[in-house]
Amino acid sequence: MGVTAYGWSTAGSFDAGFLRSGAIGDDAPHSLGGDLNILLIGLDTRRDQNGNELPTEVLDQLHAGDGDEGGYNANTLILVHIPAAMDKIVAVSIPRDDYVPVTGIPGYTHAKIKETYGLRKATVQDQLIARGVTDQRKLEQAGREAGRAATVAAVRDLTGVPIDRFAEVTLAGFYDLAAALGGVEVCLNAPVRDTEFSGADFPAGRQHLNPAQALAFVRQRHGLENGDLDRTHRQQAFLTSVARQLRSAGTLTDPGRLSALMDVAHRNIVLSDGWNMTEFVRTLGNAEDPQVEFRTLPVLRYDVINGQDVNIVDRSAIRREIAAAFGMPIPTSTTRRTGQRTEPPAAWSSQTAEGAWQTGTTESELETPDAGKPVRGDITSGQVPCVN
Repeated sequence: MGVTAYGWSTAGSFDAGFLRSGAIGDDAPHSLGGDLNILLIGLDTRRDQNGNELPTEVLDQLHAGDGDEGGYNANTLILVHIPAAMDKIVAVSIPRDDYVPVTGIPGYTHAKIKETYGLRKATVQDQLIARGVTDQRKLEQAGREAGRAATVAAVRDLTGVPIDRFAEVTLAGFYDLAAALGGVEVCLNAPVRDTEFSGADFPAGRQHLNPAQALAFVRQRHGLENGDLDRTHRQQAFLTSVARQLRSAGTLTDPGRLSALMDVAHRNIVLSDGWNMTEFVRTLGNAEDPQVEFRTLPVLRYDVINGQDVNIVDRSAIRREIAAAFGMPIPTSTTRRTGQRTEPPAAWSSQTAEGAWQTGTTESELETPDAGKPVRGDITSGQVPCVN
């Protein structure tokens, strides 16, 4: 998206083509001193912005079921920190099953962070229907706006940092991006096969994936040693590979490819209000190849709550992790534990959350997860990172 904006910056037509969202809110906190925090939301839906099911030929390529599959889960959440100095960009992946407090959703006090989008969307749509609204397009758009706002709020509460901008991309967007690039280069540590769920079936080593294979690559979690955490590394590697290909494929000098990428961006991406993408990329272009680092937020342990597999997380530890990654002051106070609940220090107080979210409905405790080694986002070398 950034490369496309740069290439079309003189045309003035790139920014006008995006669907915009006011989900962050005018009164939301923002970063100071020129820093920028951007939330990337990967929405696992098989429907378009008006709630219509994607065409059959597209669904067949996605290998992801029909429009009733997947719901509206935010299966990819990546918080990107760009400092004012632009010397180092840090992208932090948030595991989708992190169990967090939620508000404004009847019947729920906690949920997986990926579910906040769909649960809040359904709540708002039900409220509108009860008031007599029947227009499907209005219901879909209002519901999605509520889902975006709930996701932004959940990430802000979990990480303790402002969200200045966000971009939402649909499941089909991953496919369309890979198609516009003519496929994506990836590298696997070992062969994988998951024909039942994601459609992934790849040998070990470096290889070029077509669009359908690329989507299977970022969706697979079954059959991987660390499940969702390995999938998180896949997503990080995919983004690194895409960035490297954009830099090396002559995109800026190929009007046809540039036009295809712009069409992909406009069709699949929703941007927060007030984000001038062209100006943003011009500013980034003044930086001399900043270092890019991918991290994954820590998980305290796996658990099962109310029949659902969840990640139990320690919010205080996550906020310390974020502060260290973003070059912010690291809190020195420590949590104090009372019984099964963890109370955060006063500096991290919140109306909706506590340090380590644990409830009395726990049915079993599973092994401590292994987040694995960080994926290095080296977009200037000729190699893509190898992952599970």
